[in-house]
Amino acid sequence: MNAPVLNAAIRLDPAEPRHDWTLDEVEALFDIPFTELVFRAAEIHRRWFDPTEVQLSQLLSVKTGGCAENCGYCSQSAAFETGVPASKLMEVQNVIVQAMEAKAGGAQRFCMGAAWRDLKDRDLPKVSAMIAGVKALGLETCATLGMLTPHQATALKDAGLDYYNHNLDTGPDYYDKVVTTRTYQDRLDTLEAVRDAGISTCCGGIVGMGETRRDRAGLLHQLATLPAHPDSLPINDLIPIPGTPLGDAPPVDGLEFVRMIAVARLVCPKSVVRLSAGRETMSRELQALAFMAGANSIFVGSKLLTAGNPEKSTDELLLADLGMRPMTMASATL
Repeated sequence: MNAPVLNAAIRLDPAEPRHDWTLDEVEALFDIPFTELVFRAAEIHRRWFDPTEVQLSQLLSVKTGGCAENCGYCSQSAAFETGVPASKLMEVQNVIVQAMEAKAGGAQRFCMGAAWRDLKDRDLPKVSAMIAGVKALGLETCATLGMLTPHQATALKDAGLDYYNHNLDTGPDYYDKVVTTRTYQDRLDTLEAVRDAGISTCCGGIVGMGETRRDRAGLLHQLATLPAHPDSLPINDLIPIPGTPLGDAPPVDGLEFVRMIAVARLVCPKSVVRLSAGRETMSRELQALAFMAGANSIFVGSKLLTAGNPEKSTDELLLADLGMRPMTMASATL
């Protein structure tokens, strides 16, 4: 029996990553029969990565709650009653201690997140000291601090920042259904400042916020047509937070979530695709399917910013049973 014939106009196996995807092409990828889609994504994955390796990151909230943004999924927004109190920016040494513990637990990258609309210049020296201290431990450094100006991005680069996370969240046509306190262009402008400063980008989004499949395709189309594809591409499964507008959102079907991972791998083949938030409620089998479809990064540690995450022993057992191992630093920075 012949294999399914795909739309000849969709080039799935380019010699180099494409930046000329159309939205219709990306949406059409979601319609490929599931097993064929996962197979094609796995082929592309193997071109650029060792499929038995997974990059391990750990995330710390260095400033929690009180954010002026109204992102409908977020427990840290001051606009919603979620029971998450606002805190001040952590002291540098406390962050370094947490990073040391993360490294001892196997993390390769340490990500620092602050619940800010944007980074204020007054906080830049302290954040820079955190980054420099974590970098000195031999860890890759990542930060998510809200919107940046070009000079702030340059300062973070000088401090030793390797990655900056700034998610687009969803496709542009659905964005204002999720957040109205900043625009899609605001996010794109920050990504441009990060790229121009020579920092690697970490940028993805969330599924399960009431968006359509075309909206998901819209997110991936935006990422795939950036001047440079994200170096890290996190795909988050919404964790519904009581008190937020999306607190009662129904879960996304597991196979549809895996399709999102697979299409992300196809359109951004050299990106490290992170199976990100939401793993605590995913079965082992669903996570294994996501790895088969091209995911090759996870957050480790029992807590993300404010949400739960699988325990270290649970992840160690899963990766051992799948025959997977931590990604080498050289592979992680291809």
